[in-house]
Amino acid sequence: MKTLIKHAIVAGPNGFTGDLLIEDGRIAAMGSHLATPADATVIEAAGATVMPGLVDVHVHFREPGFTQKETIKTGAAAAAHGGYTTVVAMPNLDPVPDNVTDLTALVAKNASDAMIHVEQFAAITTGLRSTDLTDYAAMKAAGALGFSNDGVGVQDAATMYHAMQGAAAVDAPIVAHIEDNGLVNHGVINAGPKAQALGLPGINHVSESAQLARDLTLAEATGVHYHACHISTKQSIELIRDAKKRGVNVTAEATPHHLLLDDGHIPGDDAMFKMNPPLRSEMDRLALMDGLLDGTIDMIATDHAPHTAAEKTGSFKDAAFGIVGSETAFALLYTSFVRSGWCTLNQLIDWMSTKPAAAFGLDAGRIAIGAPADLTLVDLDHAYQIDDATWLSKGHNSPFIGHTVYGKVLATLAAGQLAYQEEGTL
Repeated sequence: MKTLIKHAIVAGPNGFTGDLLIEDGRIAAMGSHLATPADATVIEAAGATVMPGLVDVHVHFREPGFTQKETIKTGAAAAAHGGYTTVVAMPNLDPVPDNVTDLTALVAKNASDAMIHVEQFAAITTGLRSTDLTDYAAMKAAGALGFSNDGVGVQDAATMYHAMQGAAAVDAPIVAHIEDNGLVNHGVINAGPKAQALGLPGINHVSESAQLARDLTLAEATGVHYHACHISTKQSIELIRDAKKRGVNVTAEATPHHLLLDDGHIPGDDAMFKMNPPLRSEMDRLALMDGLLDGTIDMIATDHAPHTAAEKTGSFKDAAFGIVGSETAFALLYTSFVRSGWCTLNQLIDWMSTKPAAAFGLDAGRIAIGAPADLTLVDLDHAYQIDDATWLSKGHNSPFIGHTVYGKVLATLAAGQLAYQEEGTL
């Protein structure tokens, strides 16, 4: 099967204006005024920008076990709507993919139900909360990209140490939700003036950095690829920066919401602003931005966390943690970061595609002859309003609804096949 994308602005370090020819799911030719094969489908880009498909290493698709929130099909559709062609799903499911049988079934369903590439993390420990390690060699052979207990920090240091040894032995990453439960102390919002003003129990920032310091020490000792999820504090940035200088094999992600919002933006006791880790101070947010620029933070990941409307209604005290992000991340960041001049489009593509693909060994994140035809077409020139009525996710829990942004996704192709197309375009 052949597809010709004509008259596109191709983004990237070797960007150009012209055409892309796709054959059998890969980029076969690039250049100006390519001949149209007789049997090709033509996509008229008409000056739209073509980027490498976005890569998100942190999503929650909720299936099996919580399909009232999201399914693999709806989550993958939402990701495609947001320009993502590869995502990695977390294992906090029911049943937890902590054994070969359940993981094999989940990997197969990811492949059958999604029009994009859905990779899967398996559990670090059985049931996510025990101290019993899963069989890393068998799980990797069954399709696990790495190991995570996301949603729950590994509380026992010996368990994490042995997990890192086991993951290093099979050349797989440990992907860590970093949170010391004893220091969280049932908090629901960042500890500080906003928590005090709203009369809500606060989460001390050291609940993240204290466990991160432990983990970086263990990672240095074991040599494992240690990936720090959703970093949110200045202290964490400093710890990772120092660890990288020492040669620790650590990568880190930040979320769009932690980069764009801090607890000063919380308007009141509004559960749409409740997430884990919580929105921190302005000082922390600015430190995250600095960390992106200097390479301490390697990538941006959404932590797409859909919930039902009932679960996100009411007070911080009772609502679920988390917001959705797949369908808004690129547009929000392009509008706030690129259009403001804070970074370039190519830098944003690096953080949202090229670098996460490289960190996790994924064949993605680049536009080149022979590369997979995982591509995102976007309109960078016209403003639109974020409207959750257009979303394909089951989750509508976001504080960004109603924001005016640029960077609408017009089409997403995974292995050369249309995974999403905006109605009435192209």
